[in-house]
Amino acid sequence: MSSVFSDKDFLAINVIRGLSLDAVEKAKSGHAGLPLGAAPMAYVLWSRHLKFDPTDPKWFDRDRFILSAGHGSMLLYSLLHLTGYDLPMDQLKQFRQLHSATPGHPENVYTPGVEMATGPLGQGVAHSVGFAIAEKYLSAQYPGHVDHYTYALCSDGDLMEGISSEAGSLAGHLQLGKLIWLYDDNGITIDGTTAISFTENVGDRFAAFGWHVQTIDGMDLDAVDAAIVAAKADPRPSLICAKTVIGFGSPKLAGTNKAHSNPFGAEELAATKAALGLPNEPFYAPADAYEAFSEAVARGKANHANWKLEVAGTALEGLLSAEAPNWETLLPIISDKVATRKASETVIQAVASSFPGLIGGSADLTESNLTHQKAFPDFSPTEPGGKNINFGVREHAMAAAVNGITLHGGTRGYGASFLIFSDYARPALRLSALMHCPSIFVFTHDSVGVGEDGPTHEPVEHLTSLRAIPNFNLFRPCDGNETAAGWKVALTATETPTLLALSRQALPPLSPSSVGNHPADRGGYVLIEDEAAVVTLIGTGSEVQHCVAARETLAQEGIAARVVSLPSWYLFDQQDEDYQDSVLGEVPTVSIEAGSTLAWPRYADVCIGIDRFGLSAPGDTVMKELGITAEAVVEAARGLVHSH
Repeated sequence: MSSVFSDKDFLAINVIRGLSLDAVEKAKSGHAGLPLGAAPMAYVLWSRHLKFDPTDPKWFDRDRFILSAGHGSMLLYSLLHLTGYDLPMDQLKQFRQLHSATPGHPENVYTPGVEMATGPLGQGVAHSVGFAIAEKYLSAQYPGHVDHYTYALCSDGDLMEGISSEAGSLAGHLQLGKLIWLYDDNGITIDGTTAISFTENVGDRFAAFGWHVQTIDGMDLDAVDAAIVAAKADPRPSLICAKTVIGFGSPKLAGTNKAHSNPFGAEELAATKAALGLPNEPFYAPADAYEAFSEAVARGKANHANWKLEVAGTALEGLLSAEAPNWETLLPIISDKVATRKASETVIQAVASSFPGLIGGSADLTESNLTHQKAFPDFSPTEPGGKNINFGVREHAMAAAVNGITLHGGTRGYGASFLIFSDYARPALRLSALMHCPSIFVFTHDSVGVGEDGPTHEPVEHLTSLRAIPNFNLFRPCDGNETAAGWKVALTATETPTLLALSRQALPPLSPSSVGNHPADRGGYVLIEDEAAVVTLIGTGSEVQHCVAARETLAQEGIAARVVSLPSWYLFDQQDEDYQDSVLGEVPTVSIEAGSTLAWPRYADVCIGIDRFGLSAPGDTVMKELGITAEAVVEAARGLVHSH
């Protein structure tokens, strides 16, 4: 078979390798092994198949490329540089240095052309499922105007991580035919060959998930090209198992775990370049290497220009460019005693039609999380325009997919489960914050008030640990109107994810009904003021009612108290100092929350909470047994006042 690839193509591949070697060597840190082995298949994809426009990295109908094996970041940076993205050679020379656009692992907030932050293995492939879901949904909603592929380059490590199986199973079930993973099957991990820990038949695993699977020589350009063509033609998601050689070209390190990471050193670097036919000159990139990508760049720009003409004046253009309708007027006023998970359901039904891009679902807990958009069908292979996603019992893959849906653009993803199971999703929750990705997470059954299911299902440390994530808005409302306010904050966020921590049990209405402009928008506020107050009572969620009841009891004893609701520490900490002081007040403070007290001393002098695991009993009984009561607030306030 004659090849369509020329000497210029092979030169470009070796330049990618050389740039990667030089950047790692200059930084004295990094991973050159993957770029050396994976450069051929990455080059074929970028030069022959990937649809992109470097002058507009966010072009909506571009193909998405995700380097799930983020440790090989110099492969991506070299490709972005050579194809004309705003990543000049000086940035390649600043690899892994302070404030550069070439951090150690790819980050979407720093580097044009990077779709998401990758590094924790398995996350890239799992997020890619969300990107593919978004494409399939939007393609059904706007036929003819959304038509692109999602590619992920993954490693042995990605596919060892359990999240890859969750995500692969979901993608196969949903028949995401425009999802293609290129598996850099080099048989090497940090500790040695994969034979020491990873001997399963990966292809068979994914075939069982319902994937189209091919096994090829990943160093053969024609084989890679043919495999991508076949993958694009198949209606199933595709896995291309590409046999490669880690550290290809290195006389001493190729094919060994020593090629995985760390610089090669001057002697081996020179020998490797010689074996690749490159001059021993740092950051060598001749004009022909750039020229090798010129056809792909021109093709992408032409596709982009044609697409803009085609979507002009269409509903898709409206989705992408117009401001959202005045949906805030649709936010319901909820004056009943109701569980905040139920209030959340009411909000979802009220605003769903105003957000055509709002899609999501639950990890097999829809009837408990109450996140189903009742006016819309489920998203499925036969109903790709459905807005409700059945994620199954896959919390981690769900959270990753939700991020992918949100990062894709034109869609906003949400996912739901019990708060206790945020443990299963935490890596993806953290990434949402790091990526400035405003995903929405609806975690119900937010305390030991869950009751009979016992300590395995009762969150204790979760509120505190999730609040510790930077740029992450945990919002725990005290009633229905605060819940509506929380949803408004979540839907209007542009760079911060929101986690709504919602109750199973019914809570009395306490907060103002001005849901479109609620004081909870600022994270915390004075719910009940008293100028004569000698103590402030602070609560979140289901415990605010105990503060209100305690205030009434204290008043009968001649002790005046004020009450503060603090649903979002994240938002409250963003307020100016004067506002914070006006809310917290100048008198001693008691806090109550059905969770860890570890961080509460920042706001309170006395902290009532739970610093042990829960119990199995009816929820009210557990709360009383663990001291989460109005009586406990009264006792703490009384003692605090008398001690002052």
